[in-house]
Amino acid sequence: MTAFAPSPMSALIDLPVRYDLAESTSPPLNLGDLADGATLATVPLAYGTSRGAAGLRALIAADGGVDAEQVLVTVGAIEAMFLVAQTTCSPGDRVLLATPCFPPARSVPEGLGARVDVVPLSFDDGYRLPLDRISEQLDPRTRLVSLASPQNPSGVRFTDRELRSLLAIVQERAPDAVVLVDETYRESTYGDAAMPRSAAALSPRLVTCSSVSKAHGAPGLRLGWLTTTDAALYDQLREAKFLTTIACSTVDEFLAAQVLRKRTEILAPRAKRLQEALDELLHWARDRPIDIVVPDGGALCCLRLPTDRFSDDAVRTFYAHLAERDTRVAPGSWFGEQDRVFRLGFGHLPAADFSAALACLGDALAACG
Repeated sequence: MTAFAPSPMSALIDLPVRYDLAESTSPPLNLGDLADGATLATVPLAYGTSRGAAGLRALIAADGGVDAEQVLVTVGAIEAMFLVAQTTCSPGDRVLLATPCFPPARSVPEGLGARVDVVPLSFDDGYRLPLDRISEQLDPRTRLVSLASPQNPSGVRFTDRELRSLLAIVQERAPDAVVLVDETYRESTYGDAAMPRSAAALSPRLVTCSSVSKAHGAPGLRLGWLTTTDAALYDQLREAKFLTTIACSTVDEFLAAQVLRKRTEILAPRAKRLQEALDELLHWARDRPIDIVVPDGGALCCLRLPTDRFSDDAVRTFYAHLAERDTRVAPGSWFGEQDRVFRLGFGHLPAADFSAALACLGDALAACG
């Protein structure tokens, strides 16, 4: 089995900076936003079930368009990704991955001994799905196809039509493969935009995962889920969970249910703030020597230092100038991109700090452009 290499993304939680534009969440909720002390005192600290609390699964299912029996609660979306890879892949099996991507989407199957075939998506094409190149990479030995919608790091969302086309290609070229769609940012919308529906019910061969970490601002709960409408696959995934983490924290499950019951109350002001911050970012970028892919959802997007304005040395100088200003973005190499592309999070900082962070970013560009 391949060993897991240390991730540079650990700096996001281990090394704080004043202006963290690398962070991709909305502002964190407080415990008091969800329950008072008297209510928490009644939560039993017994084992939960391997499936997850019935009430929590019902809340997830109602939003995802599936049945509660088709929801498996996990320790964050990261456990969902691990369980899917562990269940579908044996050492030597093939996994097809669209990049750039959340790093564990690659490191988890590699760590389990699978061969990862990468299909790079293009900044110039707005990170749309290149279905022809995906078809070329698929093989009867492919057991898992992994992507995110909206993507991390770009915030680009795939349409139902794109996903249906992908499913048809997978059925033809890799009939034993499962398609995993990470929907962690689906509920992170802008302004009054309607929330897109989940892809959960599109096909029995499709698995979704998500969590309360990003859109809702509750990463400290470490509570996520996966869905599948394939009963046999669900049983395999549930058994894999039981044999690893057994069950999730009953406290986390209780609080996550509180989050989802207050979904509208929590998400509406965040959507308003995300729209304001995105508008500010787009206005700022208009007068700067920088490219941007406008996101469809999520508190994040990708920007690029163009080659006709910034040499490779200038790109390295750009990151050094940011560090001098106690400011951070997420370099593309974290996600399988080149470092002249970087992820910028626009939902985490308060409004005044976000404006100050953009000023630091502008100074760094001016210093090396």
